[in-house]
Amino acid sequence: MYEGVVQDLIDELGRLPGVGPKSAQRIAFHLLQSDPVDVRRLVSALTEVTEKVRFCSVCGNVSADDLCRICRDERRDVSVLCVVEEPKDVVAIEKTREFRGRYHVLGGAISPIEGVGPDDLRIKELLTRLADGAIGEIILATDPNLEGEATATYLARLLKPLGLRVTRLASGLPVGGDLEYADELTLGRAFEGRRLLDV
Repeated sequence: MYEGVVQDLIDELGRLPGVGPKSAQRIAFHLLQSDPVDVRRLVSALTEVTEKVRFCSVCGNVSADDLCRICRDERRDVSVLCVVEEPKDVVAIEKTREFRGRYHVLGGAISPIEGVGPDDLRIKELLTRLADGAIGEIILATDPNLEGEATATYLARLLKPLGLRVTRLASGLPVGGDLEYADELTLGRAFEGRRLLDV
């Protein structure tokens, strides 16, 4: 334990996701040894991001304006909607340059252990977006873990009766991976998602 403001800084840093007590302490001491100009620049960036960045009123992605750049882009296919858990997932999919539709960010995944249920996510907003009938396909791109699967299953059951095409991102073996190191679930998914080879 350290005194006063140093311990306060360590405690606040430790509240960040993925930052444990040792990492918080290391970051705190790095900041203490840094040039004051660099620390002020960090403080300024943190203050500015909290004041200027908001969530898109349509999709829930991070944005500096009411609508994010993707929702403003008229070249995007409005008939296909990719549902993701977090804004960082939008960035990951955009990096592939494979998807040209629009997004809907849920703001998390169903997790009873953490007390997150369907009402805590942006599911009502999703249903509102579907009301005009412009969307024909929903791609469920939630994480391939227990919470992501539960969320995808819940959404599939909710959306199928609406007559929409509901698809799920394929999952399986990573490129460059070895079969002997794949766990049973991943290998099972790879078998389920196998496709015909055109030679």
